[in-house]
Formats: sequence, structure tokens, C-alpha cells
Amino acid sequence: MEQQRSTSESSQSPRSPPSQRYLSVSVSDPVKLGNGVQGYISYRVITKTNFPEYQGSEKIVIRRYSDFVWLRDRLFDKYNGIFVPPLPEKSARSSDLVLNLLIRRQALDVFVNRIASHNELQQSEDFRTFLQADEEDVQSKVSDVVLGKEKPLEESNPEYEKLKHYVFELENHLTEAQKHAYCLLKRHRELGQSLSGIGKAAKLLGACEGQALGKAFDELGAKSETLSIKLQKEAHQLLMNLEEPMKDYVRAVQSIKVTIGERANAFRHQCELAETMKLKEINLDKLMLTRSDRVGEAEQEYKELKAESEEVTRRFETIVRRMNEEIVRFQEQKTQDMRIAFHEFAKGQARLAKSIADAWRSLLPKLEVCSDTS
Repeated sequence: MEQQRSTSESSQSPRSPPSQRYLSVSVSDPVKLGNGVQGYISYRVITKTNFPEYQGSEKIVIRRYSDFVWLRDRLFDKYNGIFVPPLPEKSARSSDLVLNLLIRRQALDVFVNRIASHNELQQSEDFRTFLQADEEDVQSKVSDVVLGKEKPLEESNPEYEKLKHYVFELENHLTEAQKHAYCLLKRHRELGQSLSGIGKAAKLLGACEGQALGKAFDELGAKSETLSIKLQKEAHQLLMNLEEPMKDYVRAVQSIKVTIGERANAFRHQCELAETMKLKEINLDKLMLTRSDRVGEAEQEYKELKAESEEVTRRFETIVRRMNEEIVRFQEQKTQDMRIAFHEFAKGQARLAKSIADAWRSLLPKLEVCSDTS
């Protein structure tokens, strides 16, 4: 995914022809500031663009995690029906601070670039504020958003039910794939550590043996330590190119589920207003039959309610239309990203298997010679 995004950014760089619009954003240089509960991580966000609505062709600002949360929540509130990109978790997953910063920086970079590449989200005024405003101005806008429990869905539509089934099944499959990817990279790390230990032990044993056997043991130790390094490197590649992309798509699916909840709320609101209109209409008919002096008031209430109902219906239809467009875009992007992730995974495993086989194969003749002379 990193390779894919780099390619995308290179096609929209400041070197592009003046007639071609570009918006390039990068997140870099995570720095820990403060201590204890007051501590936080700041990031450098660099924007390069020729969009006329932006202040200059390049802008560098400092942002913290809560600023990214603010942006995500603002986009979600204003772009109903669009799959707003997900954010990485706030809590650290391991005690390795450097690794945690590396993973989160990459995920935040993916987050802003997905917004920058989205035809509608890139036009958001809040996104421009995030990329250009002074740190104090952005912090003044930041507010924590607490999401309530999703209400049960009520819409009965075969295509919509199919979509929901797809989303919930996809989340399960991605979660399972991410779990096994983590297990695999953990095994690589453990095997690498074990080989390193065997390598050191073999060298020590070689020092106690004769020249031929000692030399073979020493070479066995060197091969073990070399393979240990390769396994550790491959474990890191698995983390960045397979496990993290899987985890990112789990978050993306969870974002889609939030949008599904928003659609359910809009549908429910539409149904409630439609029911209220029916009651108002019945009441209006009764007042007209009895020639009540409240007819005028009831007609005005009904007119206002009808206008509100039409607006809510338009909002619901907009969400449905956007979701139908977004799910196609999401599936195409997912197919491409998964192809890249598994292609890189297969290449890495093939390289590792060849390195391991070549290393032990080159050592066999020397060990066999020692066995024959003993």
C-alpha cells in the first residue's frame, strides 16, 4: 500500500503540468512532547498543491492525534453516505515506542492521502483548515466525539441487506486474516531469535572442536545468524505490508458500519415523519369536517411538517446514492490493495524460503566431509 500511494503521489506532484490539479500531503517526523497525562505526539503535515483555494503552493503545519480525530468527525458529520477513511487506534499495541510511532505515522499518512484523493472529501473546508490553519486555531476547533450505540436497522431492501451482509462478513474475514498475519510475523521473530541463539552456541561449540569440524560449526553459526537477520527483516515486512494493511481495512469496514448506522437513522427519521404526517392529515380532515377554527393552524403545521419530511427524504436518498457509489469505489480499491499486499507477501516468503534453502544446502557438503573423516 505504501508503494501504491507513493506512485499515486508521484503522479500528482508539483512537477506536473500547470493545467493538472494536484494535492499531495505527507505526515512525518513524529515527536513526543510533554510527560505523563499531558504528553502527546506531534506530527509534521506537509501539503503541496496548486488548488486555487489553498494559501500558496506549500504549507507545513504541526498536528496532534486529536486534530486528526477532529477532522475525521467533521467529515463524517458533513458527508453522510460517504465512507470517511478510518484512523488508527490511539492506544499503543506494544512497548516499542519507535515501532508504534512508525505504524501510527504510516496510518495517519494513509488517512490524509485517502481524503486528498477523494473527489468530494478533498474539497472540504475542514480539510483545508486542517492542512493550513495555525496549530492554535485548529486546537480551538477540536472536540471529543463520543459515539453512541447503533440503533437496530429497520430498512427492508434486498440490495441493502446484501450490502450489510457483505460488510459484516468482510470484517470477520479481514479480522481473521489480520490475526493470522500477526501470528506468522510473530513466528518469524521467534524463529529468528532461536536461530540467533543456535548460531552463537554453534560458534562456541566450534571453538572446542578440531580444525575441520570447528570450522564447519563456525560456519553453521554464521549461517544461522545471517538467517536470523533475514527472518527479522521479513517479520518487519509482514508487519508493514500485510498485517497493518489488513488492520487498516478492518478499520475501514468499521467506518462503513458507522455510515450504515447513519443510513438507518435517516431511514428511521423518514418513517417517523411519514407516520406523523398521516396523523396530522387525519386530524386536519376531522377539523375541516367539523369546521373548526383551528383548520388554518393545522394546515400550517401540516405544510411545515411536509417540507421537513421532503428534506429528510432527500437526505436519505442522498445517503443511499452516495453509499452505492462509495461501495463500488471501496471494492475496487480493496481489490487493488489486497492484490498488492498478497503479492508482496508471496514474494517475501519466496525470497525467504530460497535464502533458507540456499544457506543450509551450501553447508551440507562441509558437514558431510566432517562426518566422513570422523
